[in-house]
Amino acid sequence: MNIGLATTALKALAHETRLRVYRRLVQAGANGLCVADLAAELGAEANGSFSFHLKELSNAGLIRHRQEGRFIYYIADYPAMNELLGYLTEHCCAGEPCGEQTHTCVTTEIS
Repeated sequence: MNIGLATTALKALAHETRLRVYRRLVQAGANGLCVADLAAELGAEANGSFSFHLKELSNAGLIRHRQEGRFIYYIADYPAMNELLGYLTEHCCAGEPCGEQTHTCVTTEIS
């Protein structure tokens, strides 16, 4: 990851709604959530404003989507998340052991 991609991802997350959406999608796992369920869980309306936030996260490479019939499901892009976390913690603690924990998510998509 380079600084440009990291900046884009962090800018996308620097909004309360988008951060809430992203955290919920990370929790949802590999199957993700359909837009209506995601909006309902967050107490939001599945309208143009909500779609804008999903688009921003998608354009930043943090989430992806799949269509099943009339429904669109959004899924956290775990490799992208892990890459951003790795970029942020690269060379931490001036090379000294700091007891950091590795938080790497590996998911398998269920069909």
